[in-house]
Amino acid sequence: MDRQDPVIGPPQAVIAESLRRERARAGLSLTEVASRAGIAKSTLSQLESGTGNPSLETLWALCVALEMPFSRLLEPPRPAVQVIRADEGSAVPSADADYRVTLLAAGQAQARCDIYRIVAEPGHARVSEPHTPGVVEHVVLEAGRALAGPADEPVEMNPGDYIRYRGDEPHIFEALEPGTWATMVIESP
Repeated sequence: MDRQDPVIGPPQAVIAESLRRERARAGLSLTEVASRAGIAKSTLSQLESGTGNPSLETLWALCVALEMPFSRLLEPPRPAVQVIRADEGSAVPSADADYRVTLLAAGQAQARCDIYRIVAEPGHARVSEPHTPGVVEHVVLEAGRALAGPADEPVEMNPGDYIRYRGDEPHIFEALEPGTWATMVIESP
């Protein structure tokens, strides 16, 4: 039996509720948040109403604008015990590369430590703009080969390799062979 690799769309209802909650927490208008994130006000309005289909880049820009960790957009209430199989979870695709990220676990509110699965294919690198100050990323390559780390000095990784780098500086993840996937932990102060 062939294993299917489903690309599940972003969980719009959870994202919409999270954006409304976080914008209210920050005391910002739609116009202010859209401007800070570099997106159209109409795009933010669609996302908050649950009708938009955001890219990974749009969601990260909104998180930076709202000074919040990415995982807060995707975290619905969780049961006490949770298992996410390798082909399950809500994947959010990149607009720039064959790359998607799936939130696996969100850390405690006092010290965020969020865990993601990265699935990427060769062709285009995923170059990330700096996240909020103090963010540190940890990546363990599980399969394939990749370049990862600071954008100006990426490191070639093989299965089982681990890298830690500042996420508040430009950084990169580029698959070097088909079937590349990794586990990423993002620490936020």
